Amino acid sequence: MESSTTDLAAAELKAMQDSIYREKILRARRQTPEQRLADVFELSNHQFGMMLAGAMDKIKTSDQQMGWDEVRRWMGRLDRVREHGLYSSQSATR
Repeated sequence: MESSTTDLAAAELKAMQDSIYREKILRARRQTPEQRLADVFELSNHQFGMMLAGAMDKIKTSDQQMGWDEVRRWMGRLDRVREHGLYSSQSATR
């Protein structure tokens, strides 16, 4: 009995996720290029805020400048990895 309840809950969750995804796609299709660009900047700003919060938590500080310094250190490390060819935004073919 519990398995069928779990299966039903999973199916309902999947249907809800599909509905949300479908609405996001339809909304994006209705947007002008300028509106989509504005959304990109909003998401980017949010992501940088999340990175700052994560950095501040990691180094246990409430000083934003120290947090941004840590974010810069992280970004520098990613740049070095990319420059050495250890990271690629394209999937490798083997």
